[in-house]
Amino acid sequence: MNRNCLKYIFSVALLFSVLVSCRITKSYKRPDVNTTGLYRGSQSTDTATMAAMPWQNLFADTVLKSLIQEGLNNNLDLKTAVQKILEAKAALQQSKATFLPSLSGNASATRSKQSQAGLNFPAGININTLTTTYQAGLSTSWEADVWGKLSSTKRNALATFLQNDAAKRAVQTQLIADIANNYFSLLALDKQLEITQLTVKNRIKDVEAMKELKEGDVVNGAAVVQSEANRYAAEVSIPDIKRSIRETENALDILLSRPPGPVNRSRLADQKVTSDLQTGIPTQLLTNRPDVQQSEYAFRAAFENTNLARTYFYPSFTITASGGLSSLDLKDFFTKSIFYNVAAGLTQPIFNQGINKARLHTAQAQQQEALNSFQKTLLTAGQEVSNALYAHETAIEKQDSRSKQITALQKSVDYTQELLRYNSATNYTDVLTSEQNLLAAQLSGVSDKLQELQAIVNLYRALGGGWR
Repeated sequence: MNRNCLKYIFSVALLFSVLVSCRITKSYKRPDVNTTGLYRGSQSTDTATMAAMPWQNLFADTVLKSLIQEGLNNNLDLKTAVQKILEAKAALQQSKATFLPSLSGNASATRSKQSQAGLNFPAGININTLTTTYQAGLSTSWEADVWGKLSSTKRNALATFLQNDAAKRAVQTQLIADIANNYFSLLALDKQLEITQLTVKNRIKDVEAMKELKEGDVVNGAAVVQSEANRYAAEVSIPDIKRSIRETENALDILLSRPPGPVNRSRLADQKVTSDLQTGIPTQLLTNRPDVQQSEYAFRAAFENTNLARTYFYPSFTITASGGLSSLDLKDFFTKSIFYNVAAGLTQPIFNQGINKARLHTAQAQQQEALNSFQKTLLTAGQEVSNALYAHETAIEKQDSRSKQITALQKSVDYTQELLRYNSATNYTDVLTSEQNLLAAQLSGVSDKLQELQAIVNLYRALGGGWR
């Protein structure tokens, strides 16, 4: 091949490279999403948000902090998310490599024997039908990114990589919330067990008191039996509370990637969680919530996949070349055995049974699905923020009323017990009802405190906190 031919081929290649400015793919732009009113009941215009707070600053309990750090180090779901990032990173590197020409080398020695009769040469001509061919060479191929096919593939891979990175951060924020919520549940169950056990002790004393009053003809045998039943009513709930404690410990151990076993912990009364519940503005969910980012990157990947589908309707331009050394005799291998070839070609789809149209229609449908998922994820994020805010608000409201209720019920129990001792007209049912209502209120008071703590944790996660 002469030098002019080579110049022609490379001129054509340069021309097609310039045509990249005429590519038929579209540039990505974030779709318009409405964030107005996502935080129901909140009219804040302050951009300060607790989502920017490191998780270490959210909690004061050093035991809880230690458990969260252990979970971040060992949780298997988080480790799996990291591996998915590595997979996406490898795919991204591969997509970048497609811009470069491929290069492969080969070396061979071929010994062949041909049929003399099959050659059909005239009689008397001697032909060597046994030959050995030695060959070594390189071959390369390069496709010009004329219509943006390779660029769209690379951007799709990048969006997928960022999607997996956001997914890992979403797993982390959920993990922190799950560990904290299970930990607080464990402390609440400990407190409810403590209250119930103390109640049982007091009711055992009530049974003894009823027996004494019966001997003094102040009450009858029915009161004694009722007091015993009241004692057992409280006592029978203890195994269920212990079972819940065991199951919550086991659930926490799974999050920490431990075998089932006891969990070190402090007390519910010692818990102090930040009360600075700054929500920022709904638009910040787009940058703070990892799962919202993950959903947008999924849409972006689908968008680039649609771009890629469009490029299949247009011709591809490739250049291939090969060359090396080939000889029938080793002594001439490095002197007279050079060979090469260069080819440039266009491939234009003409009829492919509707494959390109089907590919484009599928990609467009998947893009719309990804957009719907993105919008739904954002709406769900706003719902979670609103729910957590209201859960915290109602928990605070209940605690004040609950404290007054418990005080009044404690007095009611004391008064009815005193009246029973000195007034035979008093019915033990009044004492029984007061004691049962007091225990229920005390257990509910613990649940109210748990709701407050978990509402703060859930709000922190809902705003996108925990991955910084």
